[in-house]
Amino acid sequence: MDAALIQQLGEELFDALRARRTLAPLTERHPGITIGDAYRISLRFLACREAQGERVIGKKIGVTSKPVQDMLGVFQPDFGFLTDAMHVDDGATVSLSGSGLIQPRAEGEIAFMLKSDLQGPGVTRADVLAATAWVAPCFEIVDSRIDNWKIRIQDTVADNASCGVFVIGAKHTDPRALDLAAASMQMSKNGAPAGAGLGSAVQGHPAEAVAWLANTLGALGIPFKAGEIILSGSLAPLVPAVAGDRFTMQIGGLGGCSIAFSE
Repeated sequence: MDAALIQQLGEELFDALRARRTLAPLTERHPGITIGDAYRISLRFLACREAQGERVIGKKIGVTSKPVQDMLGVFQPDFGFLTDAMHVDDGATVSLSGSGLIQPRAEGEIAFMLKSDLQGPGVTRADVLAATAWVAPCFEIVDSRIDNWKIRIQDTVADNASCGVFVIGAKHTDPRALDLAAASMQMSKNGAPAGAGLGSAVQGHPAEAVAWLANTLGALGIPFKAGEIILSGSLAPLVPAVAGDRFTMQIGGLGGCSIAFSE
């Protein structure tokens, strides 16, 4: 793809976010789009957000677990950037219209807060754990600017890995204090069970997913930085959210968090 088309599609995604509308899949409109093209589009999308005053505070890994891959029909991980505008307080009620969310879905996962820089290639699970200040339960509310979540890997990559907003629980835990692969999550929607999963659902161990991203970004010359938040990927299938819904979750040994939605 030439630079002009990359810029156009990134700006289309930004406009869709601001207008709360969806676009026809990029892969339908431009069948030759590559994953490399998609990441360049996502960087233009991010640049538009930064131009409006948003600041990058971390990164997210998407489509890491088999349940999510099967649900979306996307069979390899991707990544996106987290900005300060995406972070909402634990227990908050999020306005769908005010936050720009269009067709949100809730993911329960584990967030990592880095205390030191990491840069691949060659980053291991042990390196990730050594570089992590704490881990915490997290709701990532994914969203898609693509019609009806009709995405292929290039669509979600271009759309900043379908990121919406995220919530991090108040309890912060040393990641070496427990077995994150065995950590069990229970999620509820409006008081009813809405999903469950283990840390091992994410590439065998959440820190393996973080290492994958550190190495993937390292190959592009992009480091992890101390103070960044890294979202490691969903432990269970995504759950649709609408105005009036309230989600809670608990992860064994890590605590919990919650989020609600209004129009």
